[in-house]
Amino acid sequence: MNPAIEQMLERYVCQTRDDYVSALREILQQIALLGLWRGKFFEHAAFYGGTALRVLYGLDRYSEDLDFSLLKPSTAFSLGAYGDALRRELASFGFEVSFESRKRNSQSAIESAFLKANTLQQLIVVKAAATVMRPQHAGEVLKIKLEVDTDPPAGFETESRAVLLPVPFAVCAYSLPDLFAGKMHALLCRKWKTRVKGRDWYDLVWYVGHHPRLRLSHLESRLRHSGDWTGSARLTRSDLLDRLRTAIGRLDVDQIRQETDRYVRDKSSLELWSRDFFLQITEKIETV
Repeated sequence: MNPAIEQMLERYVCQTRDDYVSALREILQQIALLGLWRGKFFEHAAFYGGTALRVLYGLDRYSEDLDFSLLKPSTAFSLGAYGDALRRELASFGFEVSFESRKRNSQSAIESAFLKANTLQQLIVVKAAATVMRPQHAGEVLKIKLEVDTDPPAGFETESRAVLLPVPFAVCAYSLPDLFAGKMHALLCRKWKTRVKGRDWYDLVWYVGHHPRLRLSHLESRLRHSGDWTGSARLTRSDLLDRLRTAIGRLDVDQIRQETDRYVRDKSSLELWSRDFFLQITEKIETV
């Protein structure tokens, strides 16, 4: 096993197959970021979303996708241009993956692609315990989705953030107040398979506890961009809290807890969840 991969794997306490697969996914994500950096991707785009929080700021939950935003809108951007760089980088560490770019829907600004790898083969690369090597799962595929917003709302700031493994490199990422604004927009406006996405609420708790400052102007920009805020009035903190209270009033707490459970190791943190709990923490949000 490559020494850098061995060092990365040591950060995890892998006991079950799910533990190994989660660790493997995160290792592949981080190598993919390195490949994008070598391919000059971050001259055009910034890292954001749950995986950005996980990799750059230590969010304590697993995240499946790699989400990015162009620094300025472009209809000509294509993720396909980076497929070779991603495959080469992962291969240099012993991982064999395929890259599949998806044709963009004409109504969508999201460019997407998948990295795919045979799960069993990659577990062999990281020398997973023999007890998790199940021949009946020989065809199982590990997928990592990459998404790029090619028409991002304006008004965000970015910064360069260092990543030290598998080798030192840097990514361009949204600043924390803008990351929080993006998460708040997702929490207030998006649905997941007709349900609320529990991981958005988990991330809200993390933000309030670790980095409670939210850039209100960028949230307003996102709300206008999606058609969820109209007219000439500016968004205020009071408006934000009113919308949050409305969203909390509709929450099915058991559903969001169940949806989030498999992404966290410490399940006890989810036991606190209730509508009253979320109402209390929203008062701690700071706006800038």
